[in-house]
Amino acid sequence: MKNRLFSFLGIVFLVFVQGCTPPPPAVTFSVFGDPAELAAYESLVEAFHEQNPQIKVQLQHIPSQSDYRRRLATAFSAGTPPDVMLINYRRFASFAGQGGLEPLDTYIEQSEIINRSDFFPIALSSFEWRERLWCVPQNVSSLVVYYNRDLFDEAGVSYPEDNWRWEDFMRAAQELTQDHDRDGQIDQYGAGIAPNLFRLAPFIWQDGLDIVDDPLQPSRLTLDQPEVLTVFQRFIALQTVDQVVPNANAEAAEPSENRWLNGGLAMYFNSRRGVPTYRTIDSFEWDVVRLPITQDEWIGILHSDAYCLAAAAENKEAAWQFIEFANGVQGQTIVARSGRTVPSRPDVAQSPAFLDGLPPANAQTFIDTVDQLRGVPVMAGWTAIEEITGKEIERAFYGQVSAEEAAAAAIELTAPYFENNQ
Repeated sequence: MKNRLFSFLGIVFLVFVQGCTPPPPAVTFSVFGDPAELAAYESLVEAFHEQNPQIKVQLQHIPSQSDYRRRLATAFSAGTPPDVMLINYRRFASFAGQGGLEPLDTYIEQSEIINRSDFFPIALSSFEWRERLWCVPQNVSSLVVYYNRDLFDEAGVSYPEDNWRWEDFMRAAQELTQDHDRDGQIDQYGAGIAPNLFRLAPFIWQDGLDIVDDPLQPSRLTLDQPEVLTVFQRFIALQTVDQVVPNANAEAAEPSENRWLNGGLAMYFNSRRGVPTYRTIDSFEWDVVRLPITQDEWIGILHSDAYCLAAAAENKEAAWQFIEFANGVQGQTIVARSGRTVPSRPDVAQSPAFLDGLPPANAQTFIDTVDQLRGVPVMAGWTAIEEITGKEIERAFYGQVSAEEAAAAAIELTAPYFENNQ
């Protein structure tokens, strides 16, 4: 009788202990984006849970990309980053350089779900730094020109084609910049482009030049070099001379992207990320075209985000399982259906998940140009360099200083960040 009692009590004790054992910590996953993107990530997490019910993924969503970057930096500084997060290739090095990210080269080499050959080479290599792979790319995109087909039709201007040149772009922009009521104020602008280094860079590259003195070991910007300065001047002339883009007051009154959505802008420079929002447009037809060519060789600029793993993550294996799933065919297919991403996997990029027949009709151009994309330098201080240089480019763009003054200021102010990179 005693043996039976002890056996019963032992079973009760085991059940009690097992019931009190805390579940494994949830994997926190942080993203940014509009409602369409959020819905895609919610579907991604739900699909992962169906296949991995033992792992709980907690989705953290911040709509604004700028707010997302600030909160992420604060979280890393406080030692409380999310376990998995989306980071752009231009920004991961600052976190990796401080020991905040877990290198993923060993993980992917041992994976039975994904491997390096699954991805566009330019996307994967953009997350390699100091001979390690730090993140696994989710997407790859180029900067394109979105154009309002209705405004082109009304003005009798031919639609742009993928082999168009800078002169073609300027001609269209001038014809599509109009003062409808003849009150001396422009009502419709031909184009809208953010005045920053990331928008200027591909036009410098197309002229056979560079934005830094050495792409692999940069020590300074080159904006003050005569030939580069000429491209810079051509860029800011869009506003200061040709006036085919909004000036500072017009931009403050209605940002170019809003103006594009409202039908008051004929062309807008952006990456693939705008597509989910632009698909809500019902007042006009639109499409995309690759950047105009300034010289003989077309070069675009890489846009790419990746899933990164925090070095401080409590359950790295579970977090890696989620990254594997997200970058497998099923995971990338789910996110691609949002319209926001050009999948970093060629097999998904060429599938109906991306080429879905929805606008833009010329979606294939995102895939066709991948091999001609180029990235900015990967270095710990690049985020600060872009921000500082962007402010100077903006001042020149809106006629507050000359291109020469902006270039000199940018080079002087960014010098410490290059020195720290040596």
